[in-house]
Amino acid sequence: MGTKEKNVIIVEDDLILNLLYESYLERLGFQTEGELVYGKTAIETAQKIDPDLIVMDISLEGDIDGIDAMLEIRKFSDVPVIYITGNSDPYHVERAEATNYLDYLTKPIEFDDLKKAISKHFSLDS
Repeated sequence: MGTKEKNVIIVEDDLILNLLYESYLERLGFQTEGELVYGKTAIETAQKIDPDLIVMDISLEGDIDGIDAMLEIRKFSDVPVIYITGNSDPYHVERAEATNYLDYLTKPIEFDDLKKAISKHFSLDS
């Protein structure tokens, strides 16, 4: 994996799913910054740690959703983002396209789904 572990931010307001994605990503050799449930926190964290990847749920607590949060993050970062959603309606897919995402996954997410999405951008050892 080179010298530096890759950092990933997980933004998911369901804590159980958050932990699940965290374990998937750690299996893939990522360092996770998890338990983020608000778009606003995601933006602040992305600014602070400059992650290598963001796994972003679209529907979040609070007044900005995952796509709006990514639009803000795009103002200072071109970090790859994988969206996770319970809802793949065309409206969200279309809005997400403006953020130039790596992948768009519909729940439930399996380990292999995430691995496949990540391997589009990163070379994975496992």
